[in-house]
Amino acid sequence: MTTKIAVLGSGANGSCLAADLANAGLDVVLIDQWPAHVEAIRANGLHVTMRQGEIRARLPAHHLCDLASMRTRFDVVFLVTKIYDTRWHAELIKPYLNEDGFLIGAQNGMTAQMIADIVGPSRTLGCAVELSSACFVPGEIKRNTAPDRTWFGLGSFHPATVGREAVVADVLRHAGKVEMVEDILSAKYMKLVLNSMTLGTMAMTGGELTDAQPAGMNELMMQLGSEALAVGDKLGHAIVPIFGLTRQDMEGSNNLLTKLIDKINHDIGPGRGPNTTLQDHMKGRLSEVDMINGLVVEQGERFGIATPANRAMVDVTHRIHAGLLKPDPSNLGVALELAGVVPAPV
Repeated sequence: MTTKIAVLGSGANGSCLAADLANAGLDVVLIDQWPAHVEAIRANGLHVTMRQGEIRARLPAHHLCDLASMRTRFDVVFLVTKIYDTRWHAELIKPYLNEDGFLIGAQNGMTAQMIADIVGPSRTLGCAVELSSACFVPGEIKRNTAPDRTWFGLGSFHPATVGREAVVADVLRHAGKVEMVEDILSAKYMKLVLNSMTLGTMAMTGGELTDAQPAGMNELMMQLGSEALAVGDKLGHAIVPIFGLTRQDMEGSNNLLTKLIDKINHDIGPGRGPNTTLQDHMKGRLSEVDMINGLVVEQGERFGIATPANRAMVDVTHRIHAGLLKPDPSNLGVALELAGVVPAPV
């Protein structure tokens, strides 16, 4: 029987995933809330450019409102929306998900339990993703991590799904490397730790994550990551390898946080352009910082852990979204002052 697949949320990463699945000959459709993007895909297909070449794909694309008249029930749905759009998208797709189907959040943040709360734990798996891309023109995607450098960590976090993960893994292998992860919620939190260090920081300065950073940036990122790790420990999340790193890689590093940054730098490569949070700033859109750095702050308060760096990142990001600041290198000084982080002497 043919596995019916939907990618719900076909922004940059969702479009990359959908294009790979379509070109592999799988039965996949796109469903998205950006009307111009859907119409462009219908007219011209998806066009994904990479340093290594380009990918073109043709596949059915649907507006969200089309769901009301669809009779299809899907076996696998990949949810590739912003974190804050998770709950209502899960509710929206729930009637179109087979009883033994899966809704998988291929997203940043701790969305797995949100999804399970809505569609049931027997119909979701945890998924941590390494995939970088950008979309500013409908139907046109710039992909930074080619399929051979794209990584999906996949795993069960409820007994009801143990032994059934292979169906989803077989689909994802058409888009990148897939690793079955025993403690998938910890893996997702490790990705959140990395995101807490890099997304808001690079976005507020308008720059890229590179080996050479301005004075104070490394100290700020290390403080952000250290706070996130301390909170994660209280939440019960273990330090686990992600992005294809091994336990030996991580244990052999004299700085775990630097190791994560070095790995993402290697896999994405130079000239990547704006990260997802800077793309949000450029589009005047709400970012995910509240549900990444903000989650660290919220849970830090719960456990009595000070999180001044993450609180500073939330503050500066709010100012940018409100139009009080623009992405600029000078924002690093604002964040350092708020966080109480002192740059090392040059």
